Amino acid sequence: MKLHIVAAVVAVVVLSVSPLEADEIAKTTVANAGAQAEIAAKGKALYAHHCSHCHGFNMVNAGTIAYDLRQFPHNDKARFVRSVTEGKNGRMPQWGDLLKSEEIDEIWAYVLTGGAQ
Repeated sequence: MKLHIVAAVVAVVVLSVSPLEADEIAKTTVANAGAQAEIAAKGKALYAHHCSHCHGFNMVNAGTIAYDLRQFPHNDKARFVRSVTEGKNGRMPQWGDLLKSEEIDEIWAYVLTGGAQ
């Protein structure tokens, strides 16, 4: 799905620039998509180690009290980071002392996949 979106963006941009510029834009867009996939893969491993106990493997929640991360708003990274670093409602532990900022970003990238990666 993401590659289809990338292709659509590239197609729109290609129509408004020269062939050389379009080629550079396409290469950069594909490279960025690849980099994002690598970040999400790192996040998946971190998620499996730190988060899956409560939120379920591949974010499939077994009906526990833990939030279904597949439903997390994709436009609210600040809320995600705050919840992870500070904990939530006395139920979710604080991970701010255990996870680096970069690791939280990687988990966020995985959350954005909805567990589909």
